[in-house]
Amino acid sequence: MSNYIIPLMILGVVLYGFHKKIDIYDSFIDGVCESFKMIYTIFPNLIAMILSVNILIESGFLNWIIGFLGNIIQIPIEVLSLAIMRPISGNATLALLNNIYQKFGVDHYISLLASTIQGSTDTTFYVLALYYGSIGIKKTRYAFATSLFADAVGIITSFIICKILFFN
Repeated sequence: MSNYIIPLMILGVVLYGFHKKIDIYDSFIDGVCESFKMIYTIFPNLIAMILSVNILIESGFLNWIIGFLGNIIQIPIEVLSLAIMRPISGNATLALLNNIYQKFGVDHYISLLASTIQGSTDTTFYVLALYYGSIGIKKTRYAFATSLFADAVGIITSFIICKILFFN
């Protein structure tokens, strides 16, 4: 059944267009042209975000922060690196989460905590840079601080919930 859902949706759109007497091909071409305009406005912001994340990772500064905080807070390095990277890059944290699964297994406390953090936080820098940058918002006011605060609450709450539910 799942192999037929998308073709049936496309067929439904085509039949709806015929019923409403809409020129489907011209509407499709107009949509493609609009998407190129959107890509043109989003692409520079996306490249800037990718470049800045790569500089942060490759400079070693992120590893220094993780090592420094790991000694102070006494949190497993794997979870701390995931918690720090999550607001910056979703793909990097998915790779970190996969490494945690491979190292500890999916039922280990660290894996469950990392999964909870992954689901409780968002890629704040990506969202703000891409979405605000693509529509030209320069003054984000409280969006950045509020988003990072929400990420911190998600991380702290993940620790509390996982301690209550999964700690043996």
